[in-house]
Amino acid sequence: MAIAARGAERGEAVVREIEALGGAALFVATDVSQAEQVEALVARTVERFGRLDFGVNNAATIEEGFARTADLTEEQFDRSIGFNLKSVWLSMRAEIRQMLAQEPKGGAIVNTSSVNGLGGVAMASFYAAAKAGILGLTKSAAIEYMALGIRVNALVAGAFRTPMLERAMELATGGKLDAHAAMSERWKQAIPAQRIGRPEEAAEAVVWLCSDAASYVTGHSMIVDGGLSAPYR
Repeated sequence: MAIAARGAERGEAVVREIEALGGAALFVATDVSQAEQVEALVARTVERFGRLDFGVNNAATIEEGFARTADLTEEQFDRSIGFNLKSVWLSMRAEIRQMLAQEPKGGAIVNTSSVNGLGGVAMASFYAAAKAGILGLTKSAAIEYMALGIRVNALVAGAFRTPMLERAMELATGGKLDAHAAMSERWKQAIPAQRIGRPEEAAEAVVWLCSDAASYVTGHSMIVDGGLSAPYR
């Protein structure tokens, strides 16, 4: 397994965890919004493991903050769309090219979208636009490459207890602990499951989409959100 991220410390920690369980892993420090770094990542992966069977594209940022659409800048648009959407296309492009070049051809790709991509999101229009764009990219590529042995699906993620969710709540509440706790509680109340999801629950869906059990599944937007979006879809 090859792992890519901008943060080397966390990436190397995951590699050690996988190796402790008897697996083989490689970490490659990568900014997936940069084409040459994505291409180098795929090359390193193939060099180490011989081929590329699966690609999971799971990059996102909310560091542009929260503001009304007309109050955002062109620079913020470029950064947000570049990292949240362009990064997925760059990764898909490199992965698909490798999957078509290897013998036997084929593989499976899962792109992480969000329930925010299913509709509009006040104060986060760029993020919503990017996540909606991922669904369009996923479905288009699925149509183009299924006959060539490549399946492409999307994970439409709800709220999961991750550092990114914690950071989003921190930004939204100005770092105030009482407001942060209140926002977390509101999230729970809005979710029919009455809790924020565990990252492992998202991972299980991704593993299934990559597996042979999903061999007839492509172009699918798999919503994993504890029922959060059920009233709106």
